[in-house]
Amino acid sequence: MSELNTNANATVKAAWARGALARVLWDEAQIQQRVRELGAEIARDYQALLGEALLEEPPLIVGIFRGAIVFLADLMRAMPIPVEVDYVQLYSYGKGAEAGEIQLLRDLGTPAQGRHVLLVEDIVDTGQTLEFLREHLEARGAASLRVCALIDKRPRRRVPVQLDYVGFVLEEDAFVVGYGLDYAERYRNLPFVAALKPEAVRRA
Repeated sequence: MSELNTNANATVKAAWARGALARVLWDEAQIQQRVRELGAEIARDYQALLGEALLEEPPLIVGIFRGAIVFLADLMRAMPIPVEVDYVQLYSYGKGAEAGEIQLLRDLGTPAQGRHVLLVEDIVDTGQTLEFLREHLEARGAASLRVCALIDKRPRRRVPVQLDYVGFVLEEDAFVVGYGLDYAERYRNLPFVAALKPEAVRRA
């Protein structure tokens, strides 16, 4: 964990000036290094799984809009293999911090039948969203399903889920923002992941 870099951009400075961010959990360099490692690991695994078929039937990467868009963009560029990309959009969080009923707002445009799917999540919290998507994709006939999560947040887990690839583990019940993660649609463009102060969560 680190303090704010004094050379941070204006957006970051503004967020800290409001006193919203408690601390940086993972900085930009740490995130980019971990994403490169994940991309290489995932590529090796799919090369081993698919062999020569990789060129004709590349894995289908499914991102969860909007939180995973930054992570997904960096991750797929770190994978030196052919891939196809699609996304789904869910509604689970409102303007507050508590999870709500999960609704599918946008389904895949690419058929999942017979495809090897890599589901990319920004953060796995209660596990309910991931379980919903796993059941949804398996019902559509995916040949295999693996999950890559930037952050495995464990304190509030309600549903046991299998994560095949994890960027970072969060063992505290902090509300995190940055690198695509938001609170009330704010802070997605921060280049690092930070914890919000509890009072900022209540008033944002």
